[in-house]
Amino acid sequence: MSRPVTLFTGQWADMKLEDLAKKAKAWGYDGLELACWGDHVEVERAAKDVKYAKTRKEILADHGLKCFAISNHLAGQLVCDLNNDARSDMFAPKPCHGSAEKKRDWAIQEMKYSAQAAKNIGVDVVNGFTGSSIWHMTYSFPPVSDQMVEEGFASFAKLWNPILDEFDKCGVKFALEVHPTEIAFDIVTARRALKAVKNRPAFGFNFDPSHLHWQMVDPVKFLKAFPDRIYHVHMKDAAVTLDGESGILSSHLNFGTPGRGWDFRSLGRGGVNFEEIIRQLNVMGYQGPLSVEWEDAGMEREHGAAESCQFVKKLDFKKSDRVFDEAFNDKQ
Repeated sequence: MSRPVTLFTGQWADMKLEDLAKKAKAWGYDGLELACWGDHVEVERAAKDVKYAKTRKEILADHGLKCFAISNHLAGQLVCDLNNDARSDMFAPKPCHGSAEKKRDWAIQEMKYSAQAAKNIGVDVVNGFTGSSIWHMTYSFPPVSDQMVEEGFASFAKLWNPILDEFDKCGVKFALEVHPTEIAFDIVTARRALKAVKNRPAFGFNFDPSHLHWQMVDPVKFLKAFPDRIYHVHMKDAAVTLDGESGILSSHLNFGTPGRGWDFRSLGRGGVNFEEIIRQLNVMGYQGPLSVEWEDAGMEREHGAAESCQFVKKLDFKKSDRVFDEAFNDKQ
């Protein structure tokens, strides 16, 4: 094994961190990628209280685990979302509910706190979402002008540059999980997002192949397009399950519903070619964690988390330091 295998705790936020750490160690994980919800990381507290921040790693260390990144997808989503409607009330404190602007203001401050929290915890990457003011314009009817799309990327830059300034101050990088509903959801839009923030080093990507696979975007081509911007890697699988009735837009069917056009799968049970991903990560020299984000609506999660850890550990390998037949050139 050449890289640490971690578990993203976002899907386990109903579980106390100490309890999850104990289970994760038993499943074989090397560490946890801590979500900034549940009791795993209280962002504002970690930003202001160094002693509390250090307890995050201490809890993990008690179970032989490490932490390489924290993730704040929920707050990040609210920064650029145009409407911030009732669906996102669950992401923000009660005083913000019902007000798009209050939720946005809270989210911007929360993401600044995330940079400070990461610094205090002792990690240099925060994964998350950005939201998007133009995602609802993906299908261009009513007609969407080029100017409207350009304004969306400009709005993203205007809202996120002050946040990224705080990341720079803290020596921390933000890694966008390229994902539908975000300002970047494929290779083309990822390039455009980088251009919008003038390619500043504080902004890069949390590579997650599952979100690319079902869109029919080649995950390996994504890695090749941004070799110096892959700040973190999620390991997650997905399957395209088109049956001639539903489409790739999922037909308003929830995850796990029979007939849905695509769905997430436990690692190794979908269509993502992880072998080629590992080989490309080796070419790039990526030595960060391989973090399992486990999502499979058809499988019991503890079974899935355990088998996914073993899948990644069996799959991963170090880059060779020689071409196999160079041995023939050795002097006898």
